[in-house]
Amino acid sequence: MDLQYPIGKFTWNRRGEGLLATEAERRQWLEEIARTPVQLRAAVTGLSDSQLDTPYRPGGWSVRQVAHHLADSHVNSYVRFRLALTEDEPPIKPYNQESWAQLSDAHTAPVELSLKLLEGLHQRWVLLLSSLPAESFARALWHPEMGRVTLEKYLALYAWHGRHHVAHITSLREREGWK
Repeated sequence: MDLQYPIGKFTWNRRGEGLLATEAERRQWLEEIARTPVQLRAAVTGLSDSQLDTPYRPGGWSVRQVAHHLADSHVNSYVRFRLALTEDEPPIKPYNQESWAQLSDAHTAPVELSLKLLEGLHQRWVLLLSSLPAESFARALWHPEMGRVTLEKYLALYAWHGRHHVAHITSLREREGWK
């Protein structure tokens, strides 16, 4: 098993400018985003502070840092969606996730804080995304590292992102035999 990518790397096989995803695919991605907070809570439930401070792989973040990273990343993504829906291909500011993961709150804050943040954020995010007509997913933002990114691709990416990081924790639990 690849410890860094337990569910594999994100792939996007679609080309062109038109809406290429089906309604069923978008609904699946939305459902995955909706489930992320529940799955993260289940993944960390019952873990001791020592277990929360265990890296999910050698050289990787601790479980605690992964939980806080999901909140940090998804807050940024939510704002980016809103910008892309209200501006014409807005440039977004990336953030240094490695540096954010080294801040003291990422090392010490109770994971419950990020769990609660994700729960409210994802409820709001899913409400917004569910209200959009299909053509809204053709809107785009400009990412300095990724170039032009449609909201459709960004939706798929963040559905994957939640599963990816939850799998870091669940695969560690499985390897360590943590019940």
